[in-house]
Amino acid sequence: MAIEIREIAKFERIGAHSHIRGLGLDEKLKALDVADGLVGQKKAREAAGVIVKLIKSGKMAGRGILIAGPPGTGKTAIAVAISKELGRDIPFVQVSASEFYSTEIKKTEALIQAMRRAIGVRIRERRIVLEGEVVGLDYNMVPNPYNPTQKIPESATLSLATKDERRTFTVSGRLALQFMYQGIEVGDVIMIDKETGRIVRIGKSEKAKKKFDLGDVETVEIPSGRIEKEREFTYVVTLHDLDEANARRSVFSLFEPVSREIDNEIREAVDEQVKRWVEEGRAELVPGVLFIDETHLMDIELFAFMNRAMESEMAPIIILASNRGFAKIRGTDIVAPHGIPLDLLDRLLIITTEPYTRDEIRKIIEIRAEESKIELSDDALELLTDLGERNSLRYAVQLLAPAHEFAKLKNSGKVEVDDVKRASELFVDVGQSSDYLKRWEEKMVAQ
Repeated sequence: MAIEIREIAKFERIGAHSHIRGLGLDEKLKALDVADGLVGQKKAREAAGVIVKLIKSGKMAGRGILIAGPPGTGKTAIAVAISKELGRDIPFVQVSASEFYSTEIKKTEALIQAMRRAIGVRIRERRIVLEGEVVGLDYNMVPNPYNPTQKIPESATLSLATKDERRTFTVSGRLALQFMYQGIEVGDVIMIDKETGRIVRIGKSEKAKKKFDLGDVETVEIPSGRIEKEREFTYVVTLHDLDEANARRSVFSLFEPVSREIDNEIREAVDEQVKRWVEEGRAELVPGVLFIDETHLMDIELFAFMNRAMESEMAPIIILASNRGFAKIRGTDIVAPHGIPLDLLDRLLIITTEPYTRDEIRKIIEIRAEESKIELSDDALELLTDLGERNSLRYAVQLLAPAHEFAKLKNSGKVEVDDVKRASELFVDVGQSSDYLKRWEEKMVAQ
């Protein structure tokens, strides 16, 4: 079973924006032609660079940004690039407006939970900690009392080592569960708060056998000195994490859905606690970013709620994205730009994106092919560029994977024109799909 799990773990998924490393700006916030995985959209990237500067200097709290432009012009890519520029300490929450509509919780509750997930609290405390490289980790598994067909750790044996010391500890089932949830394994350098049991993975040991070329885990040196030591323990949690922690009143709450509603009294108590920590110098607020895509799907109630929430002293930077022109505000008969109420729109810094040029489309396809480890012939690249310019960039990028499969069927490591043509004949774009619906409209099922 363990071997099968390791094989599954080798699966590599290439995301739509996995190639983005940042905004691609120079020291004067001027956009480079091609940098950090981004191409073109210089005006929008430079505007986003200014936003990043304002966020880092604490001058954007409670304010909003709108990224507006036609479909496929890089709105989400710019938002992802902003998150990369801010760094891992800054919370970045990405949602679609459709996620606010749920049968489990109210839409305003879903919005406020998303906003509080985007606000971090950096806590600093001097603690007695255990720090070292994990050189041994064995679980003692027992049947789950609530589900005998599953097993859970009753305890675990943990061996930690520094350059100067090695010790073995027996840890409780609660800590063992944390090790499993966080994916702690041999070769990781970790730090454990001895009092609370909080576990932080610092990185992967330089001497670890299992390493990855891609991923968020950094390679770090093995600590020196004693394993047990006093040091400043710094970690970032979100306001929503604190809300959830304070809402749990019994062990049975661990089995309740994470998305349940939280009482306002609990949130108020958390806010007061955080304010005390800030006043005592034990913590600082880290306003993050909430990116809401497909903003036109929000209704007038959500817009009004968000407009008011943005004025709160504990509010994240909100980035909205819209590909709509003049549209009705959902829940009303009022037509407004981007389907957003004018009183909210007037408070947003608006960044616009424009359709890509042919050269930019070609370069983006090259980057996506390289990210997916797909080799293209010059003629195949030109054909994909034609399709991207004539149909859409997204359609051209989508054809990369099937065209590569056809190339592999010929035992070829390079995608040729014939492979792209075959893929385009089998998979149609939006325009061809519309023509198909018109041709067979009488035979299609009516609404």
